[in-house]
Amino acid sequence: MKRLFTVVLLMLAFTVSMTAQTKEARQWMKQGEWRCGFTTAKAHKTLDVDQFYVQYHKNEAQWQTLFNWLKSTDLLAIPAGRHPIPNSTLVASVEDSENGPLDKRDTESHRKKIDFQLVVKGTEGFALLDHESSTIKKEYDERKDVMRYNYVPEKTNFFNVKQGQFVIFFPTDWHIAKVLTKKKDQNIRVIVVKMDYME
Repeated sequence: MKRLFTVVLLMLAFTVSMTAQTKEARQWMKQGEWRCGFTTAKAHKTLDVDQFYVQYHKNEAQWQTLFNWLKSTDLLAIPAGRHPIPNSTLVASVEDSENGPLDKRDTESHRKKIDFQLVVKGTEGFALLDHESSTIKKEYDERKDVMRYNYVPEKTNFFNVKQGQFVIFFPTDWHIAKVLTKKKDQNIRVIVVKMDYME
């Protein structure tokens, strides 16, 4: 009985701790210092604020470098292609592309990197996979840092990210990008940056 009581107390303490962190993370997000003055885009509602809060504070210099670069760069004028971000190991991939049919798009998740994706022009379609109904399609490739999945479309969360919004996919976010939307124009410009995931 005493052991059970101890377990319950520990679980309660953990719940209280997590609730406090969530509140702190949301307040930090709202205050916006993490933006480093980059105010022309906002996070999509799918963002896991708790994970962003933790990862940002574990790797603050790299996130600040990213947002400072975004703030000081003309994201519509910069040529498509790969652009090393000065004073860092980060590379911004500027992609002029288009959404495509779901059966032509591949699933992915990563272990070492976090996907930061900012839609600069157009509307990009995305999907987040349901963990319970999804299965591994292709085992983790350490060199490419990617794993592929089989999934059930009916249990998948499809959503659009509009111009001026960004998404951040953490290792637990099994996702699909550039999914066909209901918009007439499927052309998009997206900035993709692979951020380091900190254990």
